[in-house]
Amino acid sequence: MQIAYQSSTGKVRDKNEDAVGKFENKQGLILALITDGIGGNNAGEVASQMVVDHIGSSFKKTEIDSLAEIKDWFIKKLAQENAAIISESNSDRRLKGMGTTMVAALINNNESLIANIGDSRGYVLSDNKLTQITEDHSYVNELVKHGDITPDQAKNNPYKNIITKSLGINDDATADFKFYKIKENDQILLCTDGLTNMVDDPEIEKILSMKDDLQSKCNLLVSLANQNGGLDNVTVLVARYDSEVMPDE
Repeated sequence: MQIAYQSSTGKVRDKNEDAVGKFENKQGLILALITDGIGGNNAGEVASQMVVDHIGSSFKKTEIDSLAEIKDWFIKKLAQENAAIISESNSDRRLKGMGTTMVAALINNNESLIANIGDSRGYVLSDNKLTQITEDHSYVNELVKHGDITPDQAKNNPYKNIITKSLGINDDATADFKFYKIKENDQILLCTDGLTNMVDDPEIEKILSMKDDLQSKCNLLVSLANQNGGLDNVTVLVARYDSEVMPDE
């Protein structure tokens, strides 16, 4: 399996409050993780980096060899990190109100669990067709689900950046998990809303379907988000399964 990622401050923000990492445990399981910090001053940057650093370093030390067990482990770690962010926020007024979204892929050979909290997203490209796997935890998505607005109206809704769940804001640190069995040459895309607010799904699909290497695809996605305005930090991670590294069925 190949993994590449890229991150950019964008064209408007002063600093990058996104964080990204890929990690492998002692049994060869993979964790790919992106966070998007929220909060004033340096707070968002602190929260997002805490989650990637702490969970990533802990993951590398585990010897778990199944998705079911690593899911239980991940749920506990999210709860611990949520409590840690709240504790830091309460102990330092400069960090008051900090939090972060999270999207992750837990991967065991050709099986994966894609988890999210907030509006950072996980997609899968299979047979050159892009499918969003995660569901945004956002006010606007709730309006769409209840039929109050259409998906097209949601794209330009003034409240689209209001998220309904994140790490570090309250005691609810529960993520949504979606199981996905990967086929040969499928690609998993993890990204912050800095990409999806700037680049439509058909354009993302077009870039991921190209024959370029993964790093070039990540660079192209970030570049296009910036060309289209770069109103936010943008971070993308792409993982691909190649036939020579696929397990025997």
